[in-house]
Amino acid sequence: MPILWLVIVGAAAGFLATRLMRIEAGIVQTVLLGMAGALIGGLILRFILTVGSLVGGLVGAVLGAMLLIWLWQRMRGG
Repeated sequence: MPILWLVIVGAAAGFLATRLMRIEAGIVQTVLLGMAGALIGGLILRFILTVGSLVGGLVGAVLGAMLLIWLWQRMRGG
């Protein structure tokens, strides 16, 4: 169940992050960005703020995905 939840939250976070950052990405890229963002953002928020709620996890996932998108754009020169 935790893996399924990570995919669901990752898809939602990736979708929101790609829309907020105004980039076009495929479904697989969006989900992977969201999942990675969920891991990064979730760890950061839980560590700093000890946030355990679903809303906090989603916010952390979106912020993490946005950070990855920003880094990805900088690395490819966009």
